[in-house]
Amino acid sequence: MATPHLDVRYVAHLARLELTPEEENRFGAQLAEVLAYFEQLKGVDVSGVEPMAHALPRVNVTRADAVRPSLPHLEALQNAPAQADGLFQVPKIVE
Repeated sequence: MATPHLDVRYVAHLARLELTPEEENRFGAQLAEVLAYFEQLKGVDVSGVEPMAHALPRVNVTRADAVRPSLPHLEALQNAPAQADGLFQVPKIVE
């Protein structure tokens, strides 16, 4: 495994970032702490824990579908920059 300082230098190179030696040292130390924490997590017994995608239950936050009156056809077309035969006319994008 590479040292955190070499990893920081490599990632900075990939991201086209110029880091000062002080920044390289600071980010390298922070990365070392994160990696040490992951090593600590490897020792946790998770044999009885079911895998999950999120720590909290995810629910759909959109509104329920309900039939409602919509905008009248002519009123919808009123502000159209271009229309033809009662339809919105848009620029052709595929030949």
